[in-house]
Amino acid sequence: MLPRSLKGAAEKLSAPVGMVQDSLRQHQALRYTAHRPWPPPDGPWLMGQTWVGLLFAHWRVPKQALERVVPAQLPIDTYEGSAWLAVTPFMVRGLRLRATPPLPLLSSFPEINVRTYVTVDGRPGIYFLSLDAGSRLGVHGARLTYRLPYFHARASARSDGQRMEFHSKRISKDGPPASFRGRYGPDGDPLPFVEGSLERWLTERYCLYTFDERLRVQRGEIHHPPWQLQPASAEIATNTMTNPLDISLEGEPLLHFSARQDVVIWSIQPVAER
Repeated sequence: MLPRSLKGAAEKLSAPVGMVQDSLRQHQALRYTAHRPWPPPDGPWLMGQTWVGLLFAHWRVPKQALERVVPAQLPIDTYEGSAWLAVTPFMVRGLRLRATPPLPLLSSFPEINVRTYVTVDGRPGIYFLSLDAGSRLGVHGARLTYRLPYFHARASARSDGQRMEFHSKRISKDGPPASFRGRYGPDGDPLPFVEGSLERWLTERYCLYTFDERLRVQRGEIHHPPWQLQPASAEIATNTMTNPLDISLEGEPLLHFSARQDVVIWSIQPVAER
């Protein structure tokens, strides 16, 4: 059940029905925990988001190339000897703090991430190499709260009901140029949840890693239901998202599509030193 404080605030602000539904589904995400590799945190989560029309575009990349751009405190994961890097465009919707409603005009924006995979103390997670969002306020808040390499972008995401059209061009003055332009969508039936499969190894990760001002590792716990994945196809006209990393993406990417995911995220906490 949605907390009264959230329900009442939503009614006062006359939030669109879709935003209220997003908030409900975020709150209900914690009903599904059996698929997790470890239990969710006991404390209250900080932020809710709904991700819509997401493309996972994964490339095999040399582990040595990632070791140049990922701090040594974060050991890079491999699957059957291969390291992976993903470019993931999607639409953020229903962004809100716990017990508050999404705010119209501020809670929805396009975002595109560049990510790879690491494990610390036995907990597989995500390391973001960059995140570009079409919201200046969202970028500022995420930098402060999660200490992530967010950049402001001129971005758009549109759906014709079958495929997503996504454009992003970084405009932050403190970041090197990076752009993406493409169309993508599902191309096959939903995939079953097969434990240990490559697609699950890549996507079913329930924390992110970052650093504090003293370069100490921080972990942010994430929770969502299992990913509902489909094979995807994409026509990528422009992709310079990894140019600042001096990592070339060669060959055809492994593509998966997810229509929606409802997510809650906890505040970052230091990883105990051993």
